[in-house]
Amino acid sequence: MKFTRRDFLKFSLLGLGASAFISPEEEQISALKPRLMLVGNKAGVSIYKEPDESSVILYQRQYNEIINVYEEVIGPNGPAWNPVWYRCWGGYVYSGFLYEVKYEYNHLSEPKRASGQLAEVTVPYTRSMFFQYFEGWEPLWLFYYRSTHWVTDVIEGPDKRPWYQVEDELGHTKTAVPYEHLRLIPDEEFEPIRPEVAPESKFIDISLTHQQLRAYEDDEVVYECKISSGFPTGEGKYAIKTKMPSKHMGDAILTSDIRQRIWMGVPWTSFFEMEIGLALHGTFWHTNFGTPMSAGCINMDNDDAKWIYRWTFPIAKPEDWSKPGWGTVVDVHQ
Repeated sequence: MKFTRRDFLKFSLLGLGASAFISPEEEQISALKPRLMLVGNKAGVSIYKEPDESSVILYQRQYNEIINVYEEVIGPNGPAWNPVWYRCWGGYVYSGFLYEVKYEYNHLSEPKRASGQLAEVTVPYTRSMFFQYFEGWEPLWLFYYRSTHWVTDVIEGPDKRPWYQVEDELGHTKTAVPYEHLRLIPDEEFEPIRPEVAPESKFIDISLTHQQLRAYEDDEVVYECKISSGFPTGEGKYAIKTKMPSKHMGDAILTSDIRQRIWMGVPWTSFFEMEIGLALHGTFWHTNFGTPMSAGCINMDNDDAKWIYRWTFPIAKPEDWSKPGWGTVVDVHQ
């Protein structure tokens, strides 16, 4: 059901009044809260007595559980590419299979364009709902923190309140998500970075040995970050051929099973090999950058992937679900 303009304004004003003022006391309490880490490894993670994999395992935390962490420490025995461990309740957990999440709620807005406006999930995860004519509303995919999705409308959701209508990039399935859980991304965040630099002057160098990406303008390194490659990431010279700010990767099936091979809304995706589908993209299921973790793509921190998306050619506009073109060179080597 389509929401009327009157209903839309009512819910917008209610949301604004509820969160317009935060007291200094609330800010201080918020600052003392532990960091929240989502378990992204489908096999779960172990809690150790010490920040060391040879230490005693005390207990397990399962996939999609949220762990409170209180301190960041460097493990005496690494691993070398990412030696960060977290102190949690009763012990220590390795950081690489965790992903930091937050609870940030949003005001209701209308998407700028009928074709859709890109949005980012701002809670640990949210369950999309699918409407079937005979069965009514049924749960479907989970959308994870900082994954991106195309919002195409404001509709009446299962609870009779306004929800965002989200359209899947791959199969164009339309689902509904609570509007509070999605931040509509403003057009300014798509502005290209240094578009005045000639396309032939920009190139990306990826070292598989060092699991590192460097962005060059002529001979100058203008950006570098850790990555995670994986089989079958192949050596060679490529060029970015298609950009997609939101990509449904894995199986194209309708299911609520969280263990299916599905990654919804993979953010800031820049494909450089189209036959088997290799891309630079953001990652919301691990932070173990510096060692191979992927099924062939180049896993990156979301902020790094977003920078590359904006810096490289072809230049994509905010309304582009897909932007083809022969773009920035990507050199993959050992």
